Amino acid sequence: MSNVWRPAFADPASAEPETPASPDLQDESEVSPMTPVEAIPDEPLPDGRYSDRELSWLAFNKRVLELAMDQDRVPLLERAKFLAIFSSNLDEFFMVRIAGLKRRIAAGMATPSASGMMPRELHDAILARTHELVDEQSRVFEDVVRPQLAAEGIKILRWSELTESEKTPLTQLFHDRILPVLTPLAVDPSHPFPYISGLSINLAVQLRHPATGALSFARVKVPNILSRFLRLTGDRFVPLEDVIASHLDALFTGMHIVAWTTFRVTRNEDVEVEEDDAESILYALEKELLRRKVGRPPVRLEVEDDINETMLELLTRELDVSAKEVFRLPAPLDLRGLFSLTDVDREALLYPGFIPLTNPHLAEVETAQAADLFSALKRRDVLLHHPYDSFATSVQRFIEQAAADPRVLAIKQTLYRTSGDSPIVDALIEAAQAGKQVLALVEIKARFDEQANIAWARKLEKAGVHVVYGMVGLKTHCKLSLVVRDEGDQLRRYAHIGTGNYNPKTARLYEDMGLLTSNAVITEDVARLFNHLSGITQEINYRRLLVAPHGVRKGLIEMIDGEIANHRAGIPAGVRIKVNSIVDEQVIDALYRASNAGVPVDLWVRGICGLKAGVPGLSENLRVRSILGRFLEHSRLFWFANGGKAHVGIGSSDLMHRNLDRRVEVLVQLTNEPHIAQVEELFRLAFDDGTASWWLGPDGWEKKTTDAEGRPLLDMQSHLISVMSQRRGQV
Repeated sequence: MSNVWRPAFADPASAEPETPASPDLQDESEVSPMTPVEAIPDEPLPDGRYSDRELSWLAFNKRVLELAMDQDRVPLLERAKFLAIFSSNLDEFFMVRIAGLKRRIAAGMATPSASGMMPRELHDAILARTHELVDEQSRVFEDVVRPQLAAEGIKILRWSELTESEKTPLTQLFHDRILPVLTPLAVDPSHPFPYISGLSINLAVQLRHPATGALSFARVKVPNILSRFLRLTGDRFVPLEDVIASHLDALFTGMHIVAWTTFRVTRNEDVEVEEDDAESILYALEKELLRRKVGRPPVRLEVEDDINETMLELLTRELDVSAKEVFRLPAPLDLRGLFSLTDVDREALLYPGFIPLTNPHLAEVETAQAADLFSALKRRDVLLHHPYDSFATSVQRFIEQAAADPRVLAIKQTLYRTSGDSPIVDALIEAAQAGKQVLALVEIKARFDEQANIAWARKLEKAGVHVVYGMVGLKTHCKLSLVVRDEGDQLRRYAHIGTGNYNPKTARLYEDMGLLTSNAVITEDVARLFNHLSGITQEINYRRLLVAPHGVRKGLIEMIDGEIANHRAGIPAGVRIKVNSIVDEQVIDALYRASNAGVPVDLWVRGICGLKAGVPGLSENLRVRSILGRFLEHSRLFWFANGGKAHVGIGSSDLMHRNLDRRVEVLVQLTNEPHIAQVEELFRLAFDDGTASWWLGPDGWEKKTTDAEGRPLLDMQSHLISVMSQRRGQV
C-alpha cells in the first residue's frame, strides 16, 4: 500500500506501488501507511474561543518592536532596522486590513468577526492599540535607540543642530538637485486641495501675504529622488524634509512663512479584481492598478505632534479622517527611513556576517565549480533549509542547470514573487530561446508586486515562454518547479517543492525549506498538478501531495483526528505545526478537540494566532511559541506522531481562509528518515525552554529571552548558523 497523506486524496487500494528513483531513496514500503479513522464527532466548544486576527497581528508587530528594544541580543543598527520594519509592517496593515474593515463599515455590514467583535468596535480597538504601539515606538527611538546611535557617532540631526559648514553644501544641494523637482501646490478658491499620494511625506505650509495679511495654505511633496536621510560628513544625517523646510522662502518668494509641519497619509491600497467578469485577468488587473493611483480613501493621517490646530483642522477636513485616525508623532515621521542606516559601515553594530553554504548532499566539497544537481538527485532527495543552505547553489542552480542542459526538454515553474534582476526569469528565457518547452505560471495578483509581475510576464511571453496568469478565483501561491530530462533509457522528472518564493534576495533573509527530488511518485504528482494549473482537468487526487483549495484543510483535520484516535488507543500521538499564521476556525477547533482529548499540540507561529493557549478546559495541552530574529521565519512544517511512525510534510500553506479556500497551495510528505529527523530537531529546539521565544498564554504573549539570572537564552537562528556550518565535515 502506498503511503499517502490521507485516504481522502488517493485510494490506497488503487494506487500503483511507488518505485524509488534510486536504491538510496527510502523504500515506500518501509513507511507505515496512514490508517483511515472514523470522523471524530464534533464536541461542544465554548464561545469566545477565537482571538481576533487583527489584534493578534498587532501583537505580532509588538514582538517586532520588542526586538528593537532588546539590547542584550540584538545589535544597535539591527534594532534601528526593526523600528523600520515595525513601521513598514504597520503601513501594509493599514493599507490592506484596515482599508478592508473600513469598506465593511461604510457598506453597513454588521456581521461580527470570528472573535465576536462588530466592525466599528473592532476598528476602534485597533486604532486605540495602534496609538499605544506607535507611541511606544516613538519612545524607543527618541529615548533609547537615537541616543545610543549618537553615542556611537551615528547622529540624526535637525537643521538647527547643523554647523554652518554643513549647511552650506546642503543649501547648494537643495538649489541644484531638489528645488527643480519640487512642486508647491497652493490651496485657495482657484486651487482645490491636492490629491495626497499614499505614504508620501509632505510639508504643510501656512503662509501670510505681506500686503493683505491674508493666511493661506500650501503643500509640498517631499520627492523620493534622494535618500530619506541625507548623509553629511561621517555618520551624520539630516532628514530630507528638514532641508526643504529650511529653504521654503525659495519656493514661496515674497510670502511670509508662518508655520510648517510634515504629514503623511495612508490610503486603501488593496486590489479588487472581478475576475469572473473580466475578459482577461491581466487586463483587469492593469485597470485596477491604474485606479489604485487615484481615488483611494485615506485610512490614517500621521502629523507632527506640534502641528497647529488650524493646519490640523484643514487636513482632517480635506482628507475626511476622524480624530481617532490621526496619529500625532514626534519628527521625523516615517521611521522606514532607518533602513538606510544599515549601510553604515559599522560591523560591530550589526549581526555577524553570514555566508550560506552549499548543501553537502549536493556537493560534498565547497568549490567554485558548480555542482551537478541532476547526478546528486539521482542518488537521494535533498531537503534544503534556507538561508543556511545557499539558495543560489541549490534552487537557482537547479533552474539554471536545467536551462543550459541540452538533455532537458521542458521546464515548468510557478512565480509568485521574484527579484527585480531575477536569475530565475533569465534562466527561463534562456531555456525558451534554446528551444525547450517552458511554462511559467506567474501570479500577477501577488499583493504590491502586481506591476512587477506583469512586467515579467510580458518579458517571458516575448521570449517564447508559455505564460499562464493563474486561475480565475484563485491565487497560485504554491512553490513548484519541474524539469523533464532525457536520460537515454528514460525520461526522468526532477522537482523542487518549497515553502518560499523563487527570489534570490529574500532567500538570504527568509527562513524557508524546500525538497529537491527525482522521486517518481512526487514528480508525477507535480506534473499532474501543473497540467491542472495550465490546462483543463478535474484533478484533485495526489499520492504524496496535499493541494488546496480541495485538500489541505480536509487532509490536516483528518490527520489531527487520527492523532485523537491514536491517543485514545494508547499509542503515541502528537501534533506539531509551524506556520506564519493560523486563523481558520475549522482547523483551530480540531486542535482544540485534540488538546481536550489529551493529545499534546505544539504550534510554532510567527504572526497571527487565532486560538488561545493554556485555557483550562479548552487548550491545556496546547503550547504556542513564536520566534523572531535576524531571519524572517517563513517555512510551514507539519508533524504528526502517527503511532510512532512520524508523518511529516512541508509546504506553502498557512492555516488561513485565503490559503485553504482561495489559493493553490501544496504540501509534500517527507519520507526519508534524515529529513524527518531534521524537522523534528527544529521543533525540539523551538519548544525547548532554553530557547529564546515568545510564549502565548491565556493573557497574551510573554517574552522569554533571558533565564532566571538575566542571561540571554539560546538564539535559535544563530545556533543553526553554527550547526549548519559545521555539518559539511560530518557528511
